[in-house]
Amino acid sequence: MTADPTLLWSLVLALHLLAAVVWVGGMAYTLLVLRPALNVLEPAQRNQMHLQTLRRFFLVVWHAMPLVLLTGWAMVFGVYGGFRALPEQVNIMQGLAVVMAVIFVAVFFGPWQRFRRAIRPGPELVARIRRLITVNLVLGVVIIVAAAVGHGFGYR
Repeated sequence: MTADPTLLWSLVLALHLLAAVVWVGGMAYTLLVLRPALNVLEPAQRNQMHLQTLRRFFLVVWHAMPLVLLTGWAMVFGVYGGFRALPEQVNIMQGLAVVMAVIFVAVFFGPWQRFRRAIRPGPELVARIRRLITVNLVLGVVIIVAAAVGHGFGYR
């Protein structure tokens, strides 16, 4: 009995989509739900909550982000046969995903590390992290739209 390549690539796509949902959905949750809810806390409590939630979120992204990139590139070679035959929307997706990964790494090793190590972190550090997460969320939404628009459902 041989393995069904369609099933294999469907599972790779499912893993790819799940990792993207975790990454983009986590950013949406952080910005649209968590941040506004934290305004009821005192600044010291708010900083502690940011510290704890962002630490966990960044740990999750350190797993989701490489999965998105690696499964995406696996599909580039396994489904499309390499970079030469890629549809435009796949190029948009991979280009923006690399930009998102670079922004995430910059946030993690820049303002996040300063926030984490600060004795009394100021609101400007959280604001910088939030701005960069907002940029990444917008890029993630653009990727989702590019994927949906480029799919076409087989209609011509």
